[in-house]
Amino acid sequence: MAMGMNQDNEAGHSDSQRVLLSLYRIGRLASRARFPDEALSVIIDELVDLFEADRASICLINPDTNLLEPEITRGYLEGEIEGSMDPGRGSSGWVAFHNRSLLVSDFTAPGNPHSGPNGIRCRMTVPMEDNGQVLGVINLDRLEPDSFDQHDLERLETVRDEVTAVLQRLWVMAHLNIKANQLEVLINIGQSLVTKLELDELLSSVARETQEISRSQLCTIQLYQPETDKVSLRASHPTGNSETSPAELDINDSLASAAIRTRRQVEFRRLQSADFSEVADIPTDPTIQSVLSTPILLDGNVIGVIHIFTDDIHRFANEEKRLLSALASLAAVAIQNTRLYSRVFESEESLRRNEKLTTLGLLAAEIAHEIRNPLTVLKLLFGSLNLEFAKDDPRSTDVSIIQEKLNQLESIVGRVLSFAKAPGSLHARWNIDEIVRETCLLVRLKLHQSKIHMHYHPPSAPLIVDANKGQIQQVLLNLLLNATEAMPRGGNVTIRCSEERENQVCLAVIEIEDTGGGIPDSVQPKLFSSFLSGRTDGTGLGLAIVKRIMQSHHGDIEVIRSDPRGTAMKLSMPAV
Repeated sequence: MAMGMNQDNEAGHSDSQRVLLSLYRIGRLASRARFPDEALSVIIDELVDLFEADRASICLINPDTNLLEPEITRGYLEGEIEGSMDPGRGSSGWVAFHNRSLLVSDFTAPGNPHSGPNGIRCRMTVPMEDNGQVLGVINLDRLEPDSFDQHDLERLETVRDEVTAVLQRLWVMAHLNIKANQLEVLINIGQSLVTKLELDELLSSVARETQEISRSQLCTIQLYQPETDKVSLRASHPTGNSETSPAELDINDSLASAAIRTRRQVEFRRLQSADFSEVADIPTDPTIQSVLSTPILLDGNVIGVIHIFTDDIHRFANEEKRLLSALASLAAVAIQNTRLYSRVFESEESLRRNEKLTTLGLLAAEIAHEIRNPLTVLKLLFGSLNLEFAKDDPRSTDVSIIQEKLNQLESIVGRVLSFAKAPGSLHARWNIDEIVRETCLLVRLKLHQSKIHMHYHPPSAPLIVDANKGQIQQVLLNLLLNATEAMPRGGNVTIRCSEERENQVCLAVIEIEDTGGGIPDSVQPKLFSSFLSGRTDGTGLGLAIVKRIMQSHHGDIEVIRSDPRGTAMKLSMPAV
């Protein structure tokens, strides 16, 4: 009798040691396994070995479908393992639904209420749960009936707790790794998007990056035109993956309607149902099942919608929604950048056109000025000749015509010179700080694209000038664009506004300094002369026009420094 008790104690001691060793090996997975799938493979082998099971499976609750699905199995033959099931169906479903362990000694015994896989007679099933929420179940099976007992079930519950804790830690680590990767991708996307200055190229990049980071089947981007209440498809990725919406359609016929109207994310899970049969922009790919539509908001207004489509009936998690919201925000900023760049480009084109027109005006004024002097001499000399002929003399008519044409030429010259003068009505009182800040805003994207950093030092007190705002901005734009040309590899532009006094006159001073290569010594003496240019594509009139504009404002421009470290120019004009 004593010998039998000793044998039972030794067997119990041996079982405890085996359980402890299994717990140790499973616990180490929390720090050694790289992925949850890798840990699951080791865990199920450990369970099979510890309990000498013929078959084993670990089933997890799918958060999208709420179905219990086999995650990993061992030993099952084809047709033996149960597929996806609702919690409550079968022995595994019963355990998941009731969150209680179950020991079925014999599935074929009369009165047994539970069903199990084909060929299995005895089964232990324990739930894995976290704070009362069932995550899945562990099944251990044997082919012989009554081959597991209550003691085995208690040991499995002990091991189950460690398995759940390890998997929870690994899932958290995997989740953190995904979030870290997503954050890195978002940073890279943000850096990439700010360099895209062409709208279609930008939207294609957004669609590609969104599809890849969300791991969706398809991503499309539609832009919204509120003036026509229509949306237009502007990008999709993968391109050619499936046919999508028409190029433009009414918002009421579009999948984007709900996101635009509510200004919130909207998800639809069953796009293949009859409810969506009349929606025109659903991809024709029959595998597409669910969609998450995220509005692109700019200053509170919807300018477009990003759609991501999945090939399964998917419930989008809050993390996925937050990720798409972040991408939509990045896209909104990038789209605004492209629009501002387009405005800057148009401003530059307008500046070039204005420069040509100003050049023509200056040339006309110079020609008229040069003509006026000899014309005046001609009139005086002609008048002093006292050419009087009889009325019937043909020369009398010739004299009249010559006098008329001289007067006509003088009138034309006078009109040209008057037109060349800046109308006084365009002058007004302006704050120098306001003019400079608006000009800096115009060239902001141009400087960013050229890798040039702007440093602006406003005046310590308001400086008011009587000026033609457009002409002063033209002066500043000309100088800033010249500085950009002087720094092809990037650099710094510094603008300083200050007040100076000269001969009891208060002057508003603007200094513009760059870090370019400086102005060649041979060019500096004639820097403000017409048709002088240091660029092959220049007209040579930019600085000449600047000089004339400043002089017309009773001011001036001068070079205060130019060497290999850069160039500094000084604008000055009377303050009021």
